[in-house]
Amino acid sequence: MKFGLLVSEGPYTHQASDSAYQFAAAAIRRGHQVQRVFFYHDGVYNASRYTEPPQDDRHIVNRWSALNAEHGVDLVVCVAAALRRGIKDELLAPGFRIAGLGQLVDSGIKADRLVTFGD
Repeated sequence: MKFGLLVSEGPYTHQASDSAYQFAAAAIRRGHQVQRVFFYHDGVYNASRYTEPPQDDRHIVNRWSALNAEHGVDLVVCVAAALRRGIKDELLAPGFRIAGLGQLVDSGIKADRLVTFGD
């Protein structure tokens, strides 16, 4: 099964990003495909290369980057939401890219299921 994910909450303010990551990792382990994760609203903060959690905390941004590097998951950050929050291309962590809402629509069309995490 092909999944598309929509994450609309920041990495350390709500459970949504953790849940989305855990869902994606579990789906891949079970042989499913996660074709794209679209970060929208405050979810764009998941892409910031300047995120530095305490040493004893999980590094959610690095987890997403690793998912891209190891499994080719497309990590798309909404351009309008990113610019409103001061996030530009040069601030993105490895594996993330900025694009428009068309990529979310495309994911909804191509995936068997589009699963949302956050408000």
